[in-house]
Amino acid sequence: MPTITLKIDVDTYRGSREGTPNLVRMLTRHQAHATFLFSLGPDHTGWALRRAFRPGFFQKVSRTSVLEHYGLKTLMYGVLLPAPDIGTTCASQLRAVLDAGFECGIHTWDHVLWQDNVRHRGATWTKKQMQKSAQRFKEIFGVAPATHGAAGWQMNSWAFAELDRLGIRYASDGRAQLNDDGSLADPSIGPYYLPESSCIQMPTTLPTLDELLGRTINGVVIDLDNIAQHILKLTEQPRDHVFTLHAELEGQKLAPIFDKLLAGWQAQGYRCTSMADYAQAITQQHTTIATRALRWAEIPGRSGELIMA
Repeated sequence: MPTITLKIDVDTYRGSREGTPNLVRMLTRHQAHATFLFSLGPDHTGWALRRAFRPGFFQKVSRTSVLEHYGLKTLMYGVLLPAPDIGTTCASQLRAVLDAGFECGIHTWDHVLWQDNVRHRGATWTKKQMQKSAQRFKEIFGVAPATHGAAGWQMNSWAFAELDRLGIRYASDGRAQLNDDGSLADPSIGPYYLPESSCIQMPTTLPTLDELLGRTINGVVIDLDNIAQHILKLTEQPRDHVFTLHAELEGQKLAPIFDKLLAGWQAQGYRCTSMADYAQAITQQHTTIATRALRWAEIPGRSGELIMA
């Protein structure tokens, strides 16, 4: 049976408190497994306003309505409002996810700080950020983290090496290259290793909702009414996929779309799994896993370069 590995990035304080419980309820109703990856330090979402100077930023904001999905208060954190510490103020909400039977892992310490800086930072800065998130994870859950998914799909060579030192066995830190319609540019892409790490990398193979909404693809404007249908068309041919969603989007305003996707994937014969489930299946197959060099590229619908398989 083909699988859709559900990787849930929780970027913000609001996503931790509101979006995450909503997703737990929805996934439970569909009997779907998933992995929640948490930001564990301060929520400095307001700092992201500096991205306004990046090429493509305003185009993406106009398509996905950042203000509507994240809320004005969240966009002020770290600018006009103090940055709430997610790991300390939302610890009970995070533990409730594990108690509900879902895998939990690390997204980052400080989402905006990591996403906007890690590519050009050195070993000391990188290790400090990752060690703080690992320590906070242990404080909240009582165990060491087994998995990781980089904020903004941004890493560096020291970060990949640090995954090994932290005991991270499998991660989803990068993307698979996509065509303009969101289909895989290389259908053979799958799990791989990097020379910097012995951690299995499981790249996201489907476009995210915010990468599709508002774009014109094959003469059709992708909107709230047809986006689920568009993604389900991408999964018509059975194969294992990794889908990244966000507690701030699919856990709130875009929840009805994710609900349609879960039902649609079930009808297509998929089983929705966690990263742990997928990693176990990979190791049990006893097939050779390719090693790929670290590289960067752009994804249609998203500004800036990302880690690319």
